[in-house]
Amino acid sequence: MTPPEAADDPAGRPSGDGPGESRNGAQHPATERHPASDRFAERLRVPWWWWLAAAVVTGVVGYEIQLSAHRSAWSVAGYVVVGVLCASVLWSMGRVSVRVTAERELHAGRARLPRGVIARGATVPATAKSAALGRQLDPAAFLMHRAWVKTMVLLVLDDPDDPTPYWLVSTRDPAGLLAALDVPDAAAEAGIAD
Repeated sequence: MTPPEAADDPAGRPSGDGPGESRNGAQHPATERHPASDRFAERLRVPWWWWLAAAVVTGVVGYEIQLSAHRSAWSVAGYVVVGVLCASVLWSMGRVSVRVTAERELHAGRARLPRGVIARGATVPATAKSAALGRQLDPAAFLMHRAWVKTMVLLVLDDPDDPTPYWLVSTRDPAGLLAALDVPDAAAEAGIAD
């Protein structure tokens, strides 16, 4: 599941204990690049109306701070502090990207999945998302979920060296992601996808 140059032991399996690795052995690069040669690229930003809600929260909390400070001159700083805090939280939540490189390697956040280990894939529509994340979820599966993204992609793995049975990845364009990986959509073929 990781590139050969990331192997930590002679058998080629990552230890998962290194500074750039996760529990399932996926690599975490220090910096992510998004070259123009990517076959698919998507940033999972928060909805625009969350920014409006953050502005309302900033106004209400800033006003409460101003009232508690008896309208002194420094109390206006409450608006600035709360605004910066809300903006940084929303910005960090929307930083995650999903992309497929020219070599057909999936990057979901900082985790990587080469095309060679993907056996099949399927779209998980919004109507089936709660079941896929609930009672049907395998605890050993890799999950890159963002609650504000309604659809997901299920990628079943065929890698005897990795105990991860499948990946569930949030994406707003599941058909585009599967097409970039050259994986047929089993849900569309079965007539299940919305």
